[in-house]
Amino acid sequence: MKLLLIGFGTVGQGLAELLIDKENILKDKYGMTVQVVGIADMLKGSVYNPGGVDLAQALKRAKGGEMIPGPAGGFDGDALAMIKQAKADMMVEATYTDIKTGEPATSHIRAALEKGMHVTTTNKGPTALFLYELEQLAAKEGVEFLYEGTVMSGTPLLNLARETLAGCRITEAKGILNGTTNYILTRMEEGLSYEVALAKAQELGYAEAVPDADVLGWDALAKVTIIANAIFGKKSTPEDFPCKGITEITAEAIAEAKSRGKRFKLIGKVWRDGDQIKASVGPEEIDLSHPLAGIMGATNAVTLTTDILGDVTIVGPGAGRTETGYSTLVDIIHVGGKR
Repeated sequence: MKLLLIGFGTVGQGLAELLIDKENILKDKYGMTVQVVGIADMLKGSVYNPGGVDLAQALKRAKGGEMIPGPAGGFDGDALAMIKQAKADMMVEATYTDIKTGEPATSHIRAALEKGMHVTTTNKGPTALFLYELEQLAAKEGVEFLYEGTVMSGTPLLNLARETLAGCRITEAKGILNGTTNYILTRMEEGLSYEVALAKAQELGYAEAVPDADVLGWDALAKVTIIANAIFGKKSTPEDFPCKGITEITAEAIAEAKSRGKRFKLIGKVWRDGDQIKASVGPEEIDLSHPLAGIMGATNAVTLTTDILGDVTIVGPGAGRTETGYSTLVDIIHVGGKR
């Protein structure tokens, strides 16, 4: 299988490390030989070689702050030009997320699908805004469009709902979909103010210098939209659902809720209301007896309510270099591995 890596930041490098580390397992267990033929990154440069890119060298250069093509020179063109020129079986789209426009990732995905490439992405922009359209395009071209890593990183929520729970009617998905806000609320329960807890999250790299996407709930909203569309079959965009973040929650409110056997969590949920599919993001007081109440720190968790099994809760990392890279590896195996 020949791969294009579009975006060689945290996710792209995490996948590259896994491809090197798991080379023998991919070959022995799944009958796969994976070869990266192109890497395109807006900041680190681009390289294309039909015979295969030296992935270890590209990683070494990227980690050392060098341009990934090295002294031999790189690909003369942007990511879209590489997609149109390259001969590859599958593209991994892992550029930055723009939840308002979905670009440039959506254009990358469209171009790859139109060329007959399978696509996997960890980018929430295209999947929250254009999932139905992109799935229709993939079906028309006879290829796969996969996006496990857009929700809960490497923790396989989407595969659990669509494959493992096949035959169940899921009536609600409710959970903690943003590790940054969960970390902040955890530290506030320990007595820190919102401002101090946010600063700690920024020091640890959980929160950006401008943390709006996390603390205002936008990141969780994108994931809720993907769940509504992918699991519940709704055709929606983030603007269709109400969203509120955690900026108005005080340490005093958290302590008072705990005295009543409750704990604040930023909850994203999708549920069936008769024939309608509804969704929202906002702070909720959760009973301490509920499985979600015990999820602390930067961990994610979602409870799926089903007609056959009742509540099924999945817990795991919602971010991380290796974890998110792993989600793309799962999608690659799904496409190219022997069954």
